[in-house]
This record gives sequence, C-alpha cells and structure tokens, in this order.
Amino acid sequence: MNEYDSNRLADVLRVSAGLELVDTPEEADVLLLNTCSVREKAQEKVFSQLGMWRPLKERNPALVIGVGGCVASQEGEAIRQRAPYVDLIFGPQTLHRLPQMLGEVWSRRQTVIDISFPAVEKFDYLPEPSVKGATAYVSIMEGCSKYCTYCVVPYTRGEEVSRPLDDVISEVFSLAQRGVREVNLLGQNVNAYRGVVVDAQGVAAGEADLALLLHHIAAMEKIGRIRYTTSHPVELSDSLIAAYGEIPQLVSFLHLPVQSGSDRILAQMKRGHTVAEYVAKVAALRQQRPDLTLSSDFIVGFPGESDADFAATMDLIATVGFDHSYSFIYSPRPGTPAAEMVDDVPMDLKKARLAQLQALINQQAAAISTAMIGRVEAVLVEGISRKRSDQLSGRTANNRVVNFSLPGAAADLSDYIGSFVNIRITEALPNSLRGEVQP
Repeated sequence: MNEYDSNRLADVLRVSAGLELVDTPEEADVLLLNTCSVREKAQEKVFSQLGMWRPLKERNPALVIGVGGCVASQEGEAIRQRAPYVDLIFGPQTLHRLPQMLGEVWSRRQTVIDISFPAVEKFDYLPEPSVKGATAYVSIMEGCSKYCTYCVVPYTRGEEVSRPLDDVISEVFSLAQRGVREVNLLGQNVNAYRGVVVDAQGVAAGEADLALLLHHIAAMEKIGRIRYTTSHPVELSDSLIAAYGEIPQLVSFLHLPVQSGSDRILAQMKRGHTVAEYVAKVAALRQQRPDLTLSSDFIVGFPGESDADFAATMDLIATVGFDHSYSFIYSPRPGTPAAEMVDDVPMDLKKARLAQLQALINQQAAAISTAMIGRVEAVLVEGISRKRSDQLSGRTANNRVVNFSLPGAAADLSDYIGSFVNIRITEALPNSLRGEVQP
C-alpha cells in the first residue's frame, strides 16, 4: 500500500503540479516522506530522515519538506512541534490534494496540515496511474474496521471504505491495455471489499464482494495473473474460497495473517477468530487449490504471551506449513488498547522466540523451494536479472524469483519483459530459483 501511495504521489505531482522526480535530495525543490506507523522502528526512522534533511532546509529556505502517510495522520501537529522546519503534513487519504497544499505553502509560507479522512474521494481526483513494467498495484479499498487491539491502522487510515466496482474495473482495464499482465489488489483488509454496483442508469444496485471483482478481472483477456493483499481470516468468505477452484488466473499464493497460534492471545488481540477456525479455512482453500502456499504475519511477545502460547504458535506454523512470514517483536502503538496492557515479556525472550519462529518458517520455505526442482512453472518476466545482465528474471505464481537464460543465440532480452515463459526449475537458492526455458 505504501509503495502504491508513493507511486500515486509521483503521478499527481507530475500531472497536476508539473514536477518531476530527481535523483538526490540536493537537487530537489520538494522533499516528501511517505510514512508507516505500524511499528515503532519505522516511525522513528521518519524523524531520523527529517534530521538529515534539516541542513538542506537551512541552506535553502525555499525548499519544501513534507511528511505524508500514516505517521503524519497519527502525529499531525506534533510533527511540526518536533521538526518545525516541516512545511507540509498530509494523511494517506489526502494525497490527491497535494498540488493545492503545495500551492498554499508556496504562496503563504506557512505550514499546511491536512490529515482528514475524505473516504475514497482521492481516487476521483488522481490522474491515470503510470505503468512501470508488467505488474501493477491497484488499491480497491481503504482503512480497516476490525480494531485489533495492537493495530494503529483504523486510527491513521480510517474505517473501511470500498471503491465502486466499475471504477476498479476501469483502472485494471486501462492498465491491461498498457501492458500490465499481473495486478495486485490492495487494501488494509482487502477481502472485506464491498464495492457499489450501479445499473445502466447509474443508480446503485447492490454491492460486489472481492470474489465477484476477481471474476470480472479474470474475464479480461490480457490479465494473466491476479494477487491480492492483505487479508483477514474473518473475511475469507465461502465465495472467495470457491474462487480458488474457479479462477485459474488467481495465484496459488495467499497472505493470510494469523498473528498468533494461541486462542488466548488471539482473544486479547481481538482478532475475532480461533485457531481451529483459521485451520479450517486453510483446509477449505487447499481443497479448492491443493498447491496453495500461504504466508502470514506474526507478532512475537504480545503482552502476556506465555511459553505455552508461543508453543501453540509454533505448532500452528508446522501444521499449516507457512512459506513466508512478516514476523516482528511486539511494539506498542500509541492510542491502541494493547498499549495500556502490561508488556511483561522480557526483551531477550522476545528475541529468542522471534529467532526460533523465523528459523522454522525459513526451513519450511527452503523445503517448498527444493520441492519445486524439476517442476515447470509459468514465470512472468519482470526484467533483466539483477546479478547477470545476460539473464532474465521473473516470478512464479507462488511469488518466487526465478533467474534464467534464453536458449540459443543472443536475443533482445527486453522483448520478453511482460510475457509468461514456461521455466523448468533446476536449482533452489536461499532467496531465488534458477531455471531453464521449456519449449
């Protein structure tokens, strides 16, 4: 989502303000930070970066420094108090207003702050997204209404609001016409999507869930692969599970955060589901798509997490066979209910648990990669390999990078970018695969 928002910031400034990206801060007239406040470390990086930019502002008072995203939404006026040289503070829902806010800064020479939540208004004012390669992100909804006790997202991005079905379909169609072959549908709680459907007269005539949206996108001839992130187990509906048996373009990879394998901790987190319910949904998914691999989020050391709670998490990881994880030590976020809980798990124990959890998932991921050797995978070519200019690089449906050479005489590698190529996997490395082209 942050990457998507950053790209849209660049689009709106290019189209509506006539600005272009430059390579270094020293060249810039405007410096913007797009920020995340999900974890404390990311938030502190914001003020560290601002401190590094401060000398540029002192040398050039006309330089505009802005902070956007979730830290801006959470901290607001406090950013200006801590870093008074910041000129512009805007939330993730107001990035479309950036050209007007910049105009105010330039004309009035005073700090402008807009951290309001104007629903999905921003999508009506953003220019057509630029295309960079064969894959693209498409935001289909904003915010979250789950209010997990540890999570700051509902307070920084607002509650769930979905874009109308036709708007999303139009954006994806436009991307497909300009060379995009894979779309990744985005939302803080993407499978809670409920897009308004309008009839021929433009009158609201119901709602579309994520499964229906997936079917519409799959009907577009040029879209060969569909992903979505990030999901909530409670919103994994029967229709969405069925989609894995009905839509071949839907990848055999799903990020389905669980956070903990302990029912007691899940209740304290206010996740709204049990471990058994989660496992049952995974089983239903794999009944529709037997080769489905899953990734998840885990919070280690949540307040009150006992040895038994952590052991239950490790048992769940082994049971499901997760392929990847975003796992972190718990950090209290200001204003959340969990921040009021007693953080009673010692840091050294948190670190030991995190290392143990990550080691198990890495072991499982390595086993999955090794099992892929000898298989033929459809790989979407994304570009030239980072390490060898004579090779191409792409991704499998289960999100693994594959590097490979073209057979025979030298060819223009760029001609293959954006195409699907059948690759037989020949080697599994820690962070990628190697393969060879199949006829």
